[in-house]
Amino acid sequence: MSDGYLAGYLPLAVILAVGVLLVVAMFAGNRMLRPAHATHEKLLPYECGVDPVGEGWAQTHVRYYVYAYLYVVFAVDAVFLFPWATVFAGLGWVSVGEMAVFIGFIAVGLLYAWRKGVLTWT
Repeated sequence: MSDGYLAGYLPLAVILAVGVLLVVAMFAGNRMLRPAHATHEKLLPYECGVDPVGEGWAQTHVRYYVYAYLYVVFAVDAVFLFPWATVFAGLGWVSVGEMAVFIGFIAVGLLYAWRKGVLTWT
């Protein structure tokens, strides 16, 4: 088997086996070393050092999620745009058209969000 096709996968199998054994050993060690005395105080939810009061349901405005989503969209846009801009000279004019289409999609999405009033804070 040392000169066969599957011999190249032996180091990978050993690394995976060692990794699985380490994870199992860590979980087992944690289970053996932790205190397991369930008390009333330990079973309470803990939030920032403040005891929970009320029913636990709170309404959140969706505009915070919209701003977070718009940030992610433009961060991804920047991730694609900056590397392209650094090697622009070697790519040619076809890549300019492709990037224009990409930026056009982003611009249409921004225009749609602006027209729907999503970008206003009030």
